Amino acid sequence: MKLTAYTDYSLRVLMYLGLRGERLTTISELSGTYGLSANHLMKIIHNLGKLGYIETVRGRGGGMKLAGAPEEINLGQVIRQMEPDFAVAECLDPDHPSACIIMPACRLQLILGKAVEAFLDVLDNHTLADLLQSRTRLKSLLKIELVESRPS
Repeated sequence: MKLTAYTDYSLRVLMYLGLRGERLTTISELSGTYGLSANHLMKIIHNLGKLGYIETVRGRGGGMKLAGAPEEINLGQVIRQMEPDFAVAECLDPDHPSACIIMPACRLQLILGKAVEAFLDVLDNHTLADLLQSRTRLKSLLKIELVESRPS
């Protein structure tokens, strides 16, 4: 099973914002840090905002931040919303019914379906906070200021 680049980048954006806390982050900052196109990031950020994972502030001094605590962002839910489908084989793709001759007797579809369920079950047991456990190291690698934000 392989996640799309879109989902991978969505998770990276959430991780970065989770490390920044309440501080606003700009698209150009994310683009420079990850070496990703600003246009591609705009699509991701728009979708993450629409889904309620991030808040955006427009205008001068604007940017984005997480809409909730990292502990509230379930990885399974995020990945389900970002991935277009989980068809690991043609016979699992509901949009392209397989013309496979052995389909009526084949158990591969059942087994692969269970494998996808197990994959998502593991993700359902983790949140964004789990991805941020190595906070200091992640901040160092991403060149994020190591001073934690303090509540006002």
